[in-house]
Amino acid sequence: MSRLEGKVAVISGGNSGIGLAIAQRFVKEGAHVFIFGRRQDALDKAVKLIGGDVSAIRADASSLEDLDRVAGVVRKAKGRVDAVVSNAGFTEQVPLRDITEEHYDRTFNLMAKGPLFLVQKMLPMMAGGGSIILVSSAMHYMGLANHSTYAATKAAVRSYVRTWAAEFRDSGIRANLLSPGPVDTPIMDSQASTPEQAAAIRKMYSNYTPMLRIGRPEELAAAAVFLASDESSFMTGSDMVVDGGVSNV
Repeated sequence: MSRLEGKVAVISGGNSGIGLAIAQRFVKEGAHVFIFGRRQDALDKAVKLIGGDVSAIRADASSLEDLDRVAGVVRKAKGRVDAVVSNAGFTEQVPLRDITEEHYDRTFNLMAKGPLFLVQKMLPMMAGGGSIILVSSAMHYMGLANHSTYAATKAAVRSYVRTWAAEFRDSGIRANLLSPGPVDTPIMDSQASTPEQAAAIRKMYSNYTPMLRIGRPEELAAAAVFLASDESSFMTGSDMVVDGGVSNV
């Protein structure tokens, strides 16, 4: 039997990169998946790529109004949620001296406020055996220049799952973190102005990683399936680091 047979999952940022790979794998494992993101064209493309039991909702993961709407759609369609994956994010490298309030707010709204309120909105539909997965980054273990706000949001979600492990102790709901290292996603391209710069970024991360390559979204999806399934039933408050060893050197 497929490991997520009959389960209902909600994935923010499920229209590209790691989120899309997770959605594809969850559907293959038998889940019905709701994905949401801001760009309708990307959602439409993702639905075609997933090609299975998936529903797409245009919504901003940093907007509480949109999160309420997502919860309403899921409640009306299925009435329950078995797995929540908070994945929406971006990387914007800014030296401390150049950080603006606008940059700070945009980063924290999406990657610190968004995950908390997404889980809050889904929680009334979750029961024992439910799994919350927050996608973080190995960056919260590291000190990498020009990532003050990004790394801080990833440390925040690490704190969330510790807190929720205690808070949900009588509910049977589990909360865990998934921390990727450098992964080959469109976020890498967004940090470059040309294809040549993007290739140089990928080479730099590959050389820095002990496994001498960057990760594949499918590798993170495999870890997410484990965290969403009953195979990880004795895990909560944990951080599953899938980073090629980069946070250890």
